[in-house]
Amino acid sequence: MCGTCGCHGGPGEGGGPGLAVPHAHPHDHDQVGESPSGAGETITLEQRVLGKNEELADRNRAWLARRSVVAVNLMSSPGAGKTTLLERTVRDLTGRDRPVAVIEGDQETALDAERIRRAGGSVVQVNTGAGCHLDAEMVEGALTALDPDTGSLVLVENVGNLVCPALFDLGERSRVVIISVTEGTDKPLKYPYMFAVADLVIINKVDLLPYVDFDPDQCVAYARSVNPGLRVLTLSATTGEGLDAWYEWLEGRA
Repeated sequence: MCGTCGCHGGPGEGGGPGLAVPHAHPHDHDQVGESPSGAGETITLEQRVLGKNEELADRNRAWLARRSVVAVNLMSSPGAGKTTLLERTVRDLTGRDRPVAVIEGDQETALDAERIRRAGGSVVQVNTGAGCHLDAEMVEGALTALDPDTGSLVLVENVGNLVCPALFDLGERSRVVIISVTEGTDKPLKYPYMFAVADLVIINKVDLLPYVDFDPDQCVAYARSVNPGLRVLTLSATTGEGLDAWYEWLEGRA
């Protein structure tokens, strides 16, 4: 089990035609003692892992900058609607000024990559096995395989998780957290670090508001209590409500 994020290493056996990227963390059963007295060693291991990731993220950032490619990291819990939003975004933006490409992160299967491909997008699937997030090394391999055109927008769908993805810089320009109205209003208080590192929060599935117990204004207030400058958009990836503001925000990343 990984001492930094709690995930297990190694990609799964399945996953279809995705890009098999090894889970790059050193693991504590190899390097850290099992006794409680090993706490200091665990902290040192975490610093090493995150430090290596930062170096690789900086390399990704430089690679993207040389090609004038903008990468946006989309994070959420499972089921918040990341893939549906990406499908709609790819379909609506394809053929405009900027090419759009997608890196799909999942523990297993290439199902989401197939959805993006059917929507008309260029896509690479990264399967992490039991790993609970993407890291900079995985994204480096995905970018090499994807080879986005100069001036592209690259949208990265991280593994569904509101904890570990916040820790790992991928070299992206911006971070977006997506929550849905089917989740709790107090999500920003329960997962404050994720919201603290976000540049944008999207409240998705607003078409379901009449049927669920969710207070958008209170959720926004909670989010801004941990990140005062946070921008928040409300939309429905299913109906298209609010998508123009999302596309405008993406254009502003250029």
